[in-house]
Amino acid sequence: MRLLFGMAVRISKMFITVHDPDEALGFYRDALGLEVRQDVENNGFRWVTLGAVGQDVDVVLSPPHGGRSPAEGDALLALVTQGSMQAAIFSADDLEATFDKLVESGAEVLEEPTDQFWGVRDCAFRDPSGNLVRIAQA
Repeated sequence: MRLLFGMAVRISKMFITVHDPDEALGFYRDALGLEVRQDVENNGFRWVTLGAVGQDVDVVLSPPHGGRSPAEGDALLALVTQGSMQAAIFSADDLEATFDKLVESGAEVLEEPTDQFWGVRDCAFRDPSGNLVRIAQA
């Protein structure tokens, strides 16, 4: 951890826009193995917070229209649906086993485990909302 002006700065939360939280849970919780930490609703919108066991970083599955104007929500939903958004890059101790589990779940494969020119071995999927998710060998 690097101190900036005497303050410690850490990653706390990241948001992934999804159109259906239940479908997204099938991918992030059931296939990737993240644990649900919070599941809340407000004004007809639902946010689900997940995280990897032993890590303090939260992944918040967020609705496109929650907290946004209708026009902003529509624009964000269009970007997500057409696959223009990268959601996250995860790492796995066993990339092959993680890949196989995601394939078995029915997740859309974009790239099988590959040694990349930038020095990592990873694979790529689309989550049920269309977000690009990469998983690298830890």
